[in-house]
Amino acid sequence: PMRNTLATLLLAFAAATPAAAAEIRVLSAGAVEPGLAAFAELVRRDTGHVLAIQYNTAPRIAQRLAAGEVYDILISPPAAIAQAAKDGKVDPATRAPVGRVGAGVVVRAGATAPDVASVEALRAAVLAADSLVYNTASTGLYLDKLFASMGVAEAIKAKTTRYPDGAAVMEHVRKGRGNELGFGAITEIRMVEPTGLRLAGPLPAAVQNYTSYEAVAMTGAADPAAARAVLALLGTPAGRAAFAAGGVE
Repeated sequence: PMRNTLATLLLAFAAATPAAAAEIRVLSAGAVEPGLAAFAELVRRDTGHVLAIQYNTAPRIAQRLAAGEVYDILISPPAAIAQAAKDGKVDPATRAPVGRVGAGVVVRAGATAPDVASVEALRAAVLAADSLVYNTASTGLYLDKLFASMGVAEAIKAKTTRYPDGAAVMEHVRKGRGNELGFGAITEIRMVEPTGLRLAGPLPAAVQNYTSYEAVAMTGAADPAAARAVLALLGTPAGRAAFAAGGVE
């Protein structure tokens, strides 16, 4: 009987002990970085798992997946995840919403920030600017459409500089001069504000462009159970709060 009791105790102890901590490889869109960094802390505290995160633009993520790269968790806009599911690279049953990120206007910390609160004000600010800087990824594709619809696309073409990603846009604005406006994900702008930049404001509500992000487990995950445990945390109030603190609504 004594031996049975001991075996029962050992079983109970094993059940109560969390699974061994794993390193979980995550490939994520860069726009959610501040929220994901806060969430990674929560994961480490609650599960012991460590998130090893690589950030990229959505177009680059699609290229990396097409090239056969495998991670445990993918965080990307829904269209990219739907494509990955079609290709059998992710388990669609594990899809979980992460949140959405809006676009904003960034200026150098010492520069006068223009009024961008209304569509008319934004149009005037864009026309009055000496130069404009934005990316060729999802934010930039949306801005191309927006500027065309505002009837300013031709007027601003010669004074516009484009970069493949938001980090290069921020770097350009930081080193710029004159009345220069940059555009990017609000999360990205908030993250670099301490380096000499500031958010002039979000795009006006009437033309705001939100990019949504979802997380999903990849079919080639090294530790599928650990990946699912992390995804489960996403839906908890603490998980949502971690992302919200980083500007991911």
